[in-house]
Amino acid sequence: MPRETFTDAIALLKADHRKVEDLFEQFEKATSSSSKQKLAHAICTELKIHTLIEEEIFYPAFRGKIESDTLDEAYVEHDGAKVLVNDIEAGSPQDDFYDAKVKVLSEEIKHHVHEEEMPSEGMFAQCRKTDVDLVVLRDQMLARKEELLAQAKSAGLPLAQPTAVHLIAA
Repeated sequence: MPRETFTDAIALLKADHRKVEDLFEQFEKATSSSSKQKLAHAICTELKIHTLIEEEIFYPAFRGKIESDTLDEAYVEHDGAKVLVNDIEAGSPQDDFYDAKVKVLSEEIKHHVHEEEMPSEGMFAQCRKTDVDLVVLRDQMLARKEELLAQAKSAGLPLAQPTAVHLIAA
């Protein structure tokens, strides 16, 4: 597989955003259970990888350099998505609320993407104003993404682990 090229870390993350948006659109149009299952799995895999590279590499690089509230909210938004991702992956299109869960996940992701990509005050705009080398960050994120993609294909990815939200067993 040829290695994709991105100008910097933000371009890489934006490409991920577009890919997931496209997958959500395909899910909305899907009619068969098998198509929905495959698309939901692809969405969940993409989101697990995306949140991991953001939380392991991108967000820590900007802690103390952009508004803390912006980063904190991003972690909490990720955690809300992770709960749904794990639930969707554990279920099937025949389950009650399956389509609703994917729809709500889509809405949560749209909100999160808007927060990151908002011109002038969004996270990415704040990040561009720092001294962090976005090309070096891109290379680190691409290397980690390739590792995670390989793991997803071979053994599968583990459950998404919340960072800021504490789940309480019923």
